[in-house]
Amino acid sequence: MARTPLVTERLPAPVLPYSTAVSGAARLWLSGIVGNRPGTPDLAGETAADQLVQVLANLDAVLAGAGKSEADVLKVTLYLTDMSEFAAVNDVYAQYFTKPYPARTAIAVAALPIGARIEADVVVG
Repeated sequence: MARTPLVTERLPAPVLPYSTAVSGAARLWLSGIVGNRPGTPDLAGETAADQLVQVLANLDAVLAGAGKSEADVLKVTLYLTDMSEFAAVNDVYAQYFTKPYPARTAIAVAALPIGARIEADVVVG
């Protein structure tokens, strides 16, 4: 089931690529995805944006295995070790997802597994 955004004039429109609320039948909850290359613990790049490119490639692999696509993603939680990288991360994110965007939260954390700079927690409908 594809995501359907909740649109109401009672809420301000998002200024970044996300939907305030999204409905859909959530059936697939992914464990956190970091930007390591398949089959290795090696991270793809030094920046959160570089690693997000690999995170999204890893997400594509999971989605394909489940017979889903990015249009089925309902919610993304991003964990970043450095919020000064958020603008660059946002640019990569906006190139991957199409409108209507999934609901999204970004959280600053002290550290992530294997030294990753970004991790994504995803719910798929």
